[in-house]
Amino acid sequence: MPTIRIPLILINFKTYAEATGKNAVELARIAKEVNLKTDVCVAVAPQSVDISRISREIDIPVFAQHIDPITYGSYTGHILPQAVKEAGAIGTIINHSERRLQLTDINVAIGMARETGLTSVVCADTAEVSAAVAALKPDMIAVEPPELIGTGVPVSKAKPEVVTNSIELIKKVNPAVVVLCGAGITKGEDVEAALKLGTEGILIASGVVKAKDQYTALLDLAEAIMKA
Repeated sequence: MPTIRIPLILINFKTYAEATGKNAVELARIAKEVNLKTDVCVAVAPQSVDISRISREIDIPVFAQHIDPITYGSYTGHILPQAVKEAGAIGTIINHSERRLQLTDINVAIGMARETGLTSVVCADTAEVSAAVAALKPDMIAVEPPELIGTGVPVSKAKPEVVTNSIELIKKVNPAVVVLCGAGITKGEDVEAALKLGTEGILIASGVVKAKDQYTALLDLAEAIMKA
């Protein structure tokens, strides 16, 4: 089974056409190529329906984009943690700005992920939320001001204080939590800036998925990590 290493590049496929179905499999192959070329850990978070095929065909860490705080039962349309685990996922994103949860549900989802053997990456938009989440003992926290997501303006440059303040508060509450940087990252220089602020990897979506040349875009990010 693929393992997660730090520093980490986690690519959120969202529901973009460029990362759905066959395109999702192809992008996962590209991610694996970059992984092999640079030895930087690259993981992918496809839509739930694509998890099984990618995990079967490509030796790469696969995350779910979301899990619901539920167990087996009458929950039509929900995403069961055990189901994504059985499909081949080794981790999950929780509380992305496009799939928000209440703090109580985040707590339950983290617990479900832990019990199921899924690595949890919880998104947080402010330093205060990051600290509150850290107390719930997730594996990772991704700092992502939602107003910068998809803008091409990296939080590491536009709002570096959000990142540094978040890291300070997170580590005070729970030093074991890995901190990722997200929102607006598109270039290697953005990654270098994020790592210099103290983060341990990135959560990225459109910067890779919507790039004209996905391989080149991802390689640029991975090579920046190698230099840092």
